[in-house]
Amino acid sequence: MKEFFRKVAKDVSAIIGSPYSFIVAVMIILVWAVLGPVFAFSNTWQLVINSTTTIVTFLVVFMIQNTQNRDSKAIHLKLDELIRSIRGARNGLIDSEDLPDDEIERLEREFARLRARAPHLHGAPPEIDKTARASDGD
Repeated sequence: MKEFFRKVAKDVSAIIGSPYSFIVAVMIILVWAVLGPVFAFSNTWQLVINSTTTIVTFLVVFMIQNTQNRDSKAIHLKLDELIRSIRGARNGLIDSEDLPDDEIERLEREFARLRARAPHLHGAPPEIDKTARASDGD
């Protein structure tokens, strides 16, 4: 069941996120708006769009959330692997997403101070600049 839902959620997220879905949604709204005078802007006319958008939104939220949760987990695993593999990196940052909010905020402040003390972070380090300039001429 989980695998089926994962596949459906991934496919639905891809479809919903496409420009074609946006165009279809706009066209549906336009058709609904044009039909307003035909149905004398009745309560039923309004109920159709309200009910449809509510149901679609409700279902799509679960699909998109599933996809985002999966992507987030995959990104965290990749970052954890990078932290683990780099000598000098703090292994304590592995699974940092599970830390309490105040600890995450403390780490953010610490990294902000580190950035402020590292002037090369405001631009590429000189050795990278030279390499980039050499390859720009190609």
